[in-house]
Amino acid sequence: MKISYYPGCTLKTNAKNFEDSTLCSLKALGIEVEEINRWNCCGTVFSLATDDLIHHVAPIRNLIRTKQAGSDAVMTPCAMCYNTLKRANEKVKSDPDSLEKINNFIDYEKISYHGDVKVLHLLEILRDQVKFENLAKKVVKPLNGLKVASYYGCLLVRPKEIGLDDVENPQVMENLFTTLGAKSIDFPHKTECCGSYQTVDNPSIVAERTHKILTSARNRGADVVAMSCPLCAFNLDNRQKQTAEIYSEFKKIPVLYFSQLLAIALGCPEAALRLDLQYVDPNPVLKQKGLL
Repeated sequence: MKISYYPGCTLKTNAKNFEDSTLCSLKALGIEVEEINRWNCCGTVFSLATDDLIHHVAPIRNLIRTKQAGSDAVMTPCAMCYNTLKRANEKVKSDPDSLEKINNFIDYEKISYHGDVKVLHLLEILRDQVKFENLAKKVVKPLNGLKVASYYGCLLVRPKEIGLDDVENPQVMENLFTTLGAKSIDFPHKTECCGSYQTVDNPSIVAERTHKILTSARNRGADVVAMSCPLCAFNLDNRQKQTAEIYSEFKKIPVLYFSQLLAIALGCPEAALRLDLQYVDPNPVLKQKGLL
């Protein structure tokens, strides 16, 4: 299998632990990855304003470059990039006037876009194309004994027309971790917002969300929390320092990308995990479970 890959900005900078573990996992699964040429920032958020067409140019340009590479689908591991690319794609597919304006604006790309590139998240690739029953055969280091709480946040499942699973009770990550040998911990805050960009000027709001979400996961027995969004990862990992300063009873918990746990199970070297980039050190719990 060969897939076109859109990394997005953060996976090339602050989330190298996400990219390195993703690429190592895909290699272990025998999947050839081709990063699209000359990709640009997706825009980071989908523009909701009806008269703000210019902010849809960035995501659509990436889909055009996917077509230029001869592919009809593009995969991204980042929840924010997935949401932005897919929603922009659905907008132009349903709005011919907007699509025509964007094509006219970027006619220097020498190709017209018709909404014919499929945007996929890595979790969809694993579930629908690799299939979990086949993935199970590739596991060389089962995550036995590790209790994982899957955190989806907003962008993987909302709005429901875009989401890759059920809006209220998604299960794709739980099923993934069960396949990898872990125990999946269900908790009621797995689709609640982390506070998003409030982290810039209202970090206390994020600290409150971090406290609520992570305490919920820990109270249900989780050893670690897994996710797919770099902004969620920052808010729920790095912001644990401020959360502990505000809430004296708060207990820190390691936060990982789902791809890091996948990489462990598939036998990737520890260098590909880049655990040094985690704020709350996951090494003690992973070593205790015999996974490092």
